[in-house]
Amino acid sequence: LFARQLNLSFTSGYKIMDNILKKSISIEKEIDNFLNQFSEAGLLFKSGVDIYLSGKKDRFQRTIDEITQIEHKGDALRRSIEEKLYRKTLIPESRGDVLDLLESLDGLLDRFKGALYRFDIEGVEIDQRFHEDFKELVRNVVNASEALAQSSRSFFKDISSIANHMHKVSFWETEADKVSTLLQKRIFRQDEMRLSQKMQLRDFVRHVDKIADRAEDVADDLSIFVIKRSL
Repeated sequence: LFARQLNLSFTSGYKIMDNILKKSISIEKEIDNFLNQFSEAGLLFKSGVDIYLSGKKDRFQRTIDEITQIEHKGDALRRSIEEKLYRKTLIPESRGDVLDLLESLDGLLDRFKGALYRFDIEGVEIDQRFHEDFKELVRNVVNASEALAQSSRSFFKDISSIANHMHKVSFWETEADKVSTLLQKRIFRQDEMRLSQKMQLRDFVRHVDKIADRAEDVADDLSIFVIKRSL
């Protein structure tokens, strides 16, 4: 539905709003950098899960340190962008939408970091038989977040291309849901596992899957921001 609405909006209004920050190159660069940090956090999350499953504890700890640094950079960039938007009174008609988007993306970045920390804190044991399904779930979640990152870049720089990316968020979120459901069923069908083990694994699967759910929620909000800009 949103994709159809976006296409309709583009036919009438997108040419006048290709780049909503074209008068402030410095903020545009900061937003680019912020989105780079967001994308890198997703890649580090995927890499961190692969490393965790391979049992390389030292490398996993380094990945946690790296994603923590990225999360700090993202926070600093978001605060700097927000300050400049207010101080320079830029895009007052869209400022609230931009701030909401940045805060939502920052929250997703924090979820990537939090998920890796949860692995580290709980030391969950994931049986080899579940590794490939777990990796597939993570890939779908990261793909959903990357599609959201590309959609966000289009929102700021070339809104006419946003529909090329927006629908992919929902696609990958749906794929993540499918893997999550099947994986949970497999977990609870293992008679030799203790119930406590099954419940811990289920919680981890749900925790990871919710990142994709949240990415889709942010994409829905972004769709509304785009329609508002086209009116």
